[in-house]
Amino acid sequence: MTVDRDIHLARALLIDGNPMLRGSTVTQLRELGVGYIAQATRSRDARTLIEREPFDIIVCSRELDETAAAGQELLEGLRREAVLPPSCVFVLLTQQATYTQVVEAGEAALDVLLVRPCTTGLLGERLAEARQRKRVLAEIFRALQAGEPQQALLHAIRRFQERAPFWVYCGRIAGELLLKLEKPGEARKVFERIAEHQPLTWARIGVARSQLALGEVAAARKQLAAALTDDPDNADLHELMGRVLVEQSDFAGALASYGQAASLTPACPFRAQSAGALAFYQGRPEQALDWLQRANQTGAGSRLFDPSTLMLLAFLHHDRADRQALGAMREALERWGERQGRTPRQDRFVHAARALEAVLADGGEAAVRAAIAPLLAEGDDDGFDLEATNLVLAVSARLPASLRRPGELAALAARLGQRHSTRRAVAEVMVAAARDDAEAAHGVRRAQTAVTSLAEQAMERAMAGAADDAASQLLEQGERWRNTRLLETGVQLARRYGARTTDALSERATASLRRWGGGAVAQLAGIQRAGRSPGGLRLPGLGS
Repeated sequence: MTVDRDIHLARALLIDGNPMLRGSTVTQLRELGVGYIAQATRSRDARTLIEREPFDIIVCSRELDETAAAGQELLEGLRREAVLPPSCVFVLLTQQATYTQVVEAGEAALDVLLVRPCTTGLLGERLAEARQRKRVLAEIFRALQAGEPQQALLHAIRRFQERAPFWVYCGRIAGELLLKLEKPGEARKVFERIAEHQPLTWARIGVARSQLALGEVAAARKQLAAALTDDPDNADLHELMGRVLVEQSDFAGALASYGQAASLTPACPFRAQSAGALAFYQGRPEQALDWLQRANQTGAGSRLFDPSTLMLLAFLHHDRADRQALGAMREALERWGERQGRTPRQDRFVHAARALEAVLADGGEAAVRAAIAPLLAEGDDDGFDLEATNLVLAVSARLPASLRRPGELAALAARLGQRHSTRRAVAEVMVAAARDDAEAAHGVRRAQTAVTSLAEQAMERAMAGAADDAASQLLEQGERWRNTRLLETGVQLARRYGARTTDALSERATASLRRWGGGAVAQLAGIQRAGRSPGGLRLPGLGS
């Protein structure tokens, strides 16, 4: 059997730890005419190959690395981090499959799911179907690759509305694009229509994500709770629920949700890091150490690994007075910077680790302050984001009492709070970063109250007919403090209440937000990485 006329040009990767099953699958692929077949026995090795080489077909055992679903987790991780090109067909081979897995793999996710043992004919038939699906939707993917999301949306919406072949998947693409284009109301309608047709978990997640984008946090939580009742072992649902709970400042509940997501996907370093970061900021060092070490072990060596894991481990080793382990983390951060290329963020981590070493070494005030000086000097830089703020607060809070100057930490917390305290959850994480220091907590919360008060006063003035003045003054204060909430609220008021200067204010705010709100990393407690969303479909050409 021949899959299609180009199958001899296809590059395939077979991932299977069982030598007998791997051998039989290689034979099947060769009989189908596949021209090139690489092999890997572990998910970690497979990830490295996929990151380095292009593949047209990936055939993976679900029962990999001696666990029941490691192959599925590998697939989810590759999709989540946009490693797989849209043209690649991913075939998952499993010992058994539930109805939900078959539906989601076959209809929604452009995968092939086959139960072993399967014949060469069946494998070839499903490969042919999947490759045909890629060709039918080629115009959508070409537009995405060309950086033309509006054009891709038009193609996807047309097929979705006409219920053309693969219309459900086109609806998923359309929903993702609408969210990316900041049209969450329209995105919700698309996801709701799909969920009404078939209660696919990713569609229900799409509804919740749209609600979150609309600011309907309580509705999103209700949506996710209902979905979890039906699909309690879905890691994406738990992760998104964790994000919702963070927004509601329920950090204990968020930790439980992230921990569940990480437990369900033990091969996913990002989720382990998220759980570890939340435990760290909640003052649960043993739990944090467990999750973060797991993230380091499973993710080290991958370009997708985030070095903030090493930084948080450095803090934990400092708190345990383990100078050797702290030094190892500092060295790992230095090596990371050398491999990946030095950036302000990488340098910041190294400076912080050195400052922690200076504190443990008890070298005196001069040595400690020399080590921490590079961090404090960055406080007014455009790229000094929330992660940097938490880092500086965490280091400063670990200075011994003998080296603290009266009111120093409180003043630092208040200044950084004016810039970054955009909502209650952010303020509480900043307080946690400062180890719940009473003076620092007072400074951060006072800044948060001031930001909220300014926004509320501007709202009242706009409602009273002074929209231009209210929006303009909010933007001026936002620029003075570099506070993104004030900038965004100013534009929203201008648009909502018909200010005459809306266009000018919007242009001005956009320029400021681009400078101060669009940094490479914008994390809350180390759990929100830019450009990724649980259950979301990562699309090419969209800068995420």
